[in-house]
Amino acid sequence: MTLLDGPIFGVAVDQGSGLEAALREVRSGDARPDDLLTFKRIVVETLSPEATTVLVDSTLGRDLLPAFDPSCVRMLAYEADVYHIADEDRITKLPEDLRIADYPGLGVPVLKFFLYYGPNDAAELNQRKADLVARIGAECRAHGVTFLFEPIVYDRDIPDGASADYARAKPALVRQATETFAAPAFNIDILKVEIPVSLAHIGTTMSEAEAMAAFRAAAEPAGDLPLLYLSAGVTFEQFRYGLMLSRKAGVAARGFMCGRAIWSDAIGKFGAEGPAAMEHWMRSTGRDRLAQLKEAMA
Repeated sequence: MTLLDGPIFGVAVDQGSGLEAALREVRSGDARPDDLLTFKRIVVETLSPEATTVLVDSTLGRDLLPAFDPSCVRMLAYEADVYHIADEDRITKLPEDLRIADYPGLGVPVLKFFLYYGPNDAAELNQRKADLVARIGAECRAHGVTFLFEPIVYDRDIPDGASADYARAKPALVRQATETFAAPAFNIDILKVEIPVSLAHIGTTMSEAEAMAAFRAAAEPAGDLPLLYLSAGVTFEQFRYGLMLSRKAGVAARGFMCGRAIWSDAIGKFGAEGPAAMEHWMRSTGRDRLAQLKEAMA
């Protein structure tokens, strides 16, 4: 199975410490040490039959691999924790007990690596980040592993990512990151990028027409490199609208990777009513949300 031959409708459940803390809070006195694993297993079991791929984390992901539907491509994150950044330079901490060479033996054909990237940061810092991505890409190529890279953009001069100033800056930041990492030297097979506009600001900071122009401008540097959009913590309704807007703008993205926009409401269900109720919710509402996202990209 390969992700490179058709549309990609992916589910992400690679969150670590943040999701664990949320589950502990909603479970309160009923919390169990294996709640995070149980929650993730339910997501994989219920959505992998309907998704082309599911992304799991390096800590618990290997325990989740047996839960995948045979039709679903396995994807494993190459990060210690998506919330654990090694230093103030926002360089992702790598797992200590997982090597890229391990992926084929695990039956995992796709590696995902996430990195904060500030196009306007110092050249020396961005070179270190580029060198890290290039090294991972070279190892993936050497071991026959598909490399999915996810740059999350920021600007140190605009710390509030929800502000109008950031909404105005975001399209150029996403475009610059795409242009940088589309270079063949990185050996990236799939580029997973943010929706290049702040969806909550459409209609205020920018018009829908301006947003569509931003979609086209941000995607153009990718060339033939497959692009996926990530949900980045927005609501289901916002993400669905963003995907529809990308299609309306004429952007031929390959698909999406969606996490919290599909399953975040299941956290409360898990806490209030337990795993069985969460599983029922995922098989109904969760699957329906995934179906609606697929339709949005049709």
